[in-house]
Amino acid sequence: MARYDDIEELDPGLDGKGLRIGIVLSRFNQDVGEGLLSACTAALAKQGVRASDLLIVSVPGALEVPLALQKLANTGKYDALVALGAVIRGDTYHFEVVANESASGITTVALDSGVPVANGILTTNDEDEALARMSQKGADCALAAIEMANLLKRIE
Repeated sequence: MARYDDIEELDPGLDGKGLRIGIVLSRFNQDVGEGLLSACTAALAKQGVRASDLLIVSVPGALEVPLALQKLANTGKYDALVALGAVIRGDTYHFEVVANESASGITTVALDSGVPVANGILTTNDEDEALARMSQKGADCALAAIEMANLLKRIE
């Protein structure tokens, strides 16, 4: 709904019919990743994205996600991409490195390729937090991917 009568506004579009979505899943913290993936694919289906228009690629961990996203983006086959996984705080600085660098890489892929990427890499203090957030975050990423794909098509 437009907020200003005299200014055109592009409303968010959540119709996923005909959209092609690539999903990159980190296998590290696999239970959380699988929960994210389940919620994401269910939300995509609910919005009309067909299973045949999805591709799931798994990688060892969050630091490998950006490279796989970049390769998918460069194919020109996908309207949007989704990054899924979990980085759970440990006792060392490694948590910050992985969390920051994976997020930076994901953002770089989107900006360099022009393909929207929904970042569903959870960064949590412990596994309980990750498990509590995985369903909502997976669904949110699906909706963000659809909305951004539709928005970019309208802008073009």
